[in-house]
Amino acid sequence: MEEPRHEKSAGNQEVAAEHAQAAGSQDTGSHDKARGPRLREIPLRLMVPNMITVLAICAGLSGIRLAFENRFELAVAMVLLAAFLDGIDGRIARLLKATSSFGVQMDSLADIINFGVAPALVLYVFLLDQARSVGWIAALIYAIAAGLRLARFNVMAERQVKARWQSEYFVGVPAPAGAMLVLLPVYLGLLGLAPDRTFALIASVYTVLIAFLMVSRLPVWSGKSENRVRRDLVLPVILVVVLYVATLMTYTWETMAVTAVAYLVTLPFGARSWQRKYGDWPSAHGNDGLPGDSE
Repeated sequence: MEEPRHEKSAGNQEVAAEHAQAAGSQDTGSHDKARGPRLREIPLRLMVPNMITVLAICAGLSGIRLAFENRFELAVAMVLLAAFLDGIDGRIARLLKATSSFGVQMDSLADIINFGVAPALVLYVFLLDQARSVGWIAALIYAIAAGLRLARFNVMAERQVKARWQSEYFVGVPAPAGAMLVLLPVYLGLLGLAPDRTFALIASVYTVLIAFLMVSRLPVWSGKSENRVRRDLVLPVILVVVLYVATLMTYTWETMAVTAVAYLVTLPFGARSWQRKYGDWPSAHGNDGLPGDSE
């Protein structure tokens, strides 16, 4: 009567071993999946937007290198190219239906380089170093403000409940526009303004002002309004765009300087428009979707 017991015990051991092997293979599979998909498993359609983001990072870092080599025109051009690539990568991702959490994180990390670190270093090497420690502190404040601005944008984008005006207005000057604005002293220097200590001190104050505008609660028109251009205005708008591009290609630094000043001038009008449409000015503890609100 002992042999059947031994056979039964051996059979149970075999079954247990099979279960253990199956569990081990499942654990191995889950461990492998936890590491993410292999490169060959990712469709090219999903890689295109991320490749554009990588190109934007390369442009921003190349701008820093060119600034240290005193090739400032190309350095500013690289920063502006990075801004252009940043503006199209998200649109291309939505067009290709290739949006992903990885792409969002990649884009956010690229922004801090292209619109925070690169403009600050280009401006410092070109001019702010004339102000010594004051200029370096101004560059640091701007770079940190860009990081805070991007972090706030990411947090607000993840909120489930959003205010109606968030589809039309930013909170504070956006990082790409901030990069364009903070380089205004460089545009003026390339136009012939002598980069002396006085100019550097004024530029340092201006840099801190731009940093403040980025982290402020100022409503800034985003240009994403759902209102469409009237049909009779389509051709005039196209002509204005063509004229702007032509002047940008012909009188680059004059056009960039005028663009930066015009953007600054329009900020109070955008804030006034927000107030007329949506009532009182945002309060520090209002339920308007701004930082400081309770979740």
